[in-house]
Amino acid sequence: MLGPVAAGGGTLTVRPLARRDGAEWRRQRIRDEASIAPWDATVAAPWTDRHTPAAWRLHRSALVAGARRGEVLAFAVELDGRFAGQVTVGGIQRGALRSGWIGYWIDSAVQGRGVASAAVALAVGHAFATAGLHRVEATIAPENRASLAVVTRLGFRQEGRLVRYLDVGGSWHDHLLFAVTAEEVPGGTAQLLARCATRSGSPE
Repeated sequence: MLGPVAAGGGTLTVRPLARRDGAEWRRQRIRDEASIAPWDATVAAPWTDRHTPAAWRLHRSALVAGARRGEVLAFAVELDGRFAGQVTVGGIQRGALRSGWIGYWIDSAVQGRGVASAAVALAVGHAFATAGLHRVEATIAPENRASLAVVTRLGFRQEGRLVRYLDVGGSWHDHLLFAVTAEEVPGGTAQLLARCATRSGSPE
C-alpha cells in the first residue's frame, strides 16, 4: 500500500488492484461513461458490455498477468477506505530504457479535489523508488483539461505532439506527450506530493 496521505478532504491510499474492487469499478465507470469514454480507445463493444462482471475479470486478469511479467503496476485508489478510481503504470520496459506510461481515472464524485494528482504522485514515486524506472510518460488528448492539469502540476514536461496517435470514438486523435524522469524529482514521492499543493491549475 502507498500512503496514506491527506488528499481530497480525506485520507488517500493507493494499493494493488484487488478482485473485490470489481463491483465498484463497474458501477463507477458505467455511471461516469460521459466523463471517461471520450478519452478511452475505441472498442467495438458497447460501454455496458465492456463493464460486465466477466469483463472485469478479464481486465484484472490481464493486469495481473502483466504484473507477473514485470510489465504493469496496477493500483486501486482509495479515499477514506472507499474505492475511488484506478492508476496504472504500463508498457514497462527494462534494460537501457527503464520506462513506462501512466494512465488514470477517478470517480466523478471526488473529482476536482486533488485526488488524481495525489494518486499519480504516489504511483510515479513508487515507479522510480521501488520499481526501478527512470522515466514515466503520459499521453493526453489536448482537450482533456483535467488530465493536463494533473501532469502539469506534477512537473511532467511536454515533449511533443503525437499526430493521429489513438483511435478514440472511431477516429484518429492527436495526443500530447509528457514525461518526467527520476532526476527531475530527486525528492521522490515527497517532492511529487509537495507539487500537488503548490502548482497552479485545475484542482484535479
